[in-house]
Amino acid sequence: MDVYGLIGNPVGHSLSPPMHEAAYDELGIEARYVTFEPEAAVPAIEAATTLGVAGLNVTIPFKQDVLDVVEPDDLAARIGAVNTVEFTADGPVGYNTDAVGAVRALREHDVSLDGEAVVVGAGGAGRAVAFGLADAGMGVRIANRTVERAHDLAGAVPDASGHGLDDLPTLLADADVLVNATSVGMDEDRSPVPADALHGDLTVLDAVYSPIETRLLRDAAAAGATTVDGAWMLLYQGVEAFERWTGRDAPVEAMNAALRARL
Repeated sequence: MDVYGLIGNPVGHSLSPPMHEAAYDELGIEARYVTFEPEAAVPAIEAATTLGVAGLNVTIPFKQDVLDVVEPDDLAARIGAVNTVEFTADGPVGYNTDAVGAVRALREHDVSLDGEAVVVGAGGAGRAVAFGLADAGMGVRIANRTVERAHDLAGAVPDASGHGLDDLPTLLADADVLVNATSVGMDEDRSPVPADALHGDLTVLDAVYSPIETRLLRDAAAAGATTVDGAWMLLYQGVEAFERWTGRDAPVEAMNAALRARL
């Protein structure tokens, strides 16, 4: 039986176990998905290698730390963070499926990715989303509370620019996609974006999935925008990890049902 899992601290709230185990059940794969809360990332990856763990997801606070002991692919190296590890004969390889998760979530909702995107937030999620959208062909405008961080990230992302949050109304006026990659709105009724800056030509993806319908998404729907909730991004980063580990097409409907049953 193959063992997959998640390392982070804390991980008790994670929705990855039911999502992945639903996939194993659907396809008849003999595997388990377990969670670990190690004190440090490097010895955890080394122990997993020794024990023959088939694959690991990585979450806060270890997404950067694991770069010391895995070989990142090009995207993960550019983002500077790993959230998925595949154990190969040549050693552990690191990927960032958060970037792919955001892109797949939008594409699965028939959103064209050839225009201009505004990404709110320049932290870990913001970095992943910005690189993912740029690689998909979009121009990326990054807005962050600390303007210097937005400028720093924009300098690393192709065809990107950095801005403060006060610039959002101007940035959104002709934008096609808006992604909230901050925690604003998580378990609170707040939005990082002024409601009057939203419009009907936007697609709005909120990476926050608790609550599933955030203030930002309600405001976006009221403005006539297309909305994509954060569970879709969570789903597709998991789908990408599953497919890398198993080499099989993920049973997306079963994984989505298991995920949303826990929200």
